[in-house]
Amino acid sequence: MKGLFIALGIIVLFIVLLGGCGIGKYNDMNTSQKEAQSKWADVQSSYQRRSDLIPNLVATVKGAANFETNTLTQVIQARANATSIRVDPKDLTPEKLQQFQASQGQLSQALGRLMVVSENYPQLKANESFRDLQNQLEGTENRIKVSRDAYNESVKNYNILVSNFPNNMIAGMFHFKEMAMFQADADAQKAPKIAPDAFK
Repeated sequence: MKGLFIALGIIVLFIVLLGGCGIGKYNDMNTSQKEAQSKWADVQSSYQRRSDLIPNLVATVKGAANFETNTLTQVIQARANATSIRVDPKDLTPEKLQQFQASQGQLSQALGRLMVVSENYPQLKANESFRDLQNQLEGTENRIKVSRDAYNESVKNYNILVSNFPNNMIAGMFHFKEMAMFQADADAQKAPKIAPDAFK
């Protein structure tokens, strides 16, 4: 009888320890997931800041005589497309992140073309408002890179946590799924294409 109580005690102790470890691992995963989602909010905020600067930039550039309207139209359309795509951090699938990244990449390309074309307008380069907006955009691009890097680091740590054994079993029970990371944009290495008649 005494042996049965000892065996039963060991089983209960094992279950309590296992449950305690499970609760601890669950809390670690939940905290790590929330941290990654918070970093995603920082990414979106950085992109929103860039988007908020564009209307003033476009208005300033429109004031330059004979500025190429096709380039401005591309920037306006790319901004509209980029701001229409919002991704919920609780449902950040690789497909949704790729769609978000593609729209932001198109906007980056359009802004790049705008900056290249603007180099051929001395009165625009001399415009203090334009220079100020250009500096703010450069600073924003740096913020975007920093926030994306911080997001990727946070997601990497979370993904390692939920995929390592035995955490992966607890993750499966509570539906903790790996999160998508930003990947290098293949188009980012390409120079902006300028229409042949851009400088006419």
